[in-house]
Amino acid sequence: MLKKKNLIFVGAPGAGKGTFSAMLLEDHPMAHISTGDLLRDEVKRDTKLGREAAGLMKEGKLVPDEIIAGMVRDRLAQPDCENGFILDGFPRTIRQAELLEEALSSLGKSLDRVVYFKVDDDTILKRLTARLNCKKCGKIYNKLFMPPTVEGVCDVCGDTLYQRPDDSLETAKARLEVFYKQTSPLIDYYRDRGLLFEISELDKDKICAALTAELE
Repeated sequence: MLKKKNLIFVGAPGAGKGTFSAMLLEDHPMAHISTGDLLRDEVKRDTKLGREAAGLMKEGKLVPDEIIAGMVRDRLAQPDCENGFILDGFPRTIRQAELLEEALSSLGKSLDRVVYFKVDDDTILKRLTARLNCKKCGKIYNKLFMPPTVEGVCDVCGDTLYQRPDDSLETAKARLEVFYKQTSPLIDYYRDRGLLFEISELDKDKICAALTAELE
């Protein structure tokens, strides 16, 4: 049983946030909250926030922090979050962190840990440019670190794997630059609040062991 179970996972694209979220959730019934998934769900369900977001995206505008924070707050109020949650992809900025704090406070909740997956740039770029996606079930592989059993074929559903156009080296470098500029200030923000737990290990088993030991 985890003692620390209200979590944020922070790290550059390709640092392993999604991978280790999935591994943790195998043994612990927590809610995994991705803002990308939230946004798509709100738009699909045609909620008030979803309509606002859809209108802005249609005009090519960014969805304001307040709208994203509102979606996150509504999601955190759902019953499955009583067992704990992993926020993956939010907050991305100090302003979003402040809005999250307000949202949690209004729900009588608080953060237990912010886990920072610190991975060097070369490894990140290799991971991002070697990534493969399944067209059918969406499972993600990596040619270097997590290859499929049969080349080009999904282990789960047997469908064809492909590489997304935005997994090019140029795009990967741009995404990394955005992370350092926009999101990396969160590291000091949460370190100053005594919430940060940093993992700089690359071995998957060691990461899982360190993460579990910290949260228990």
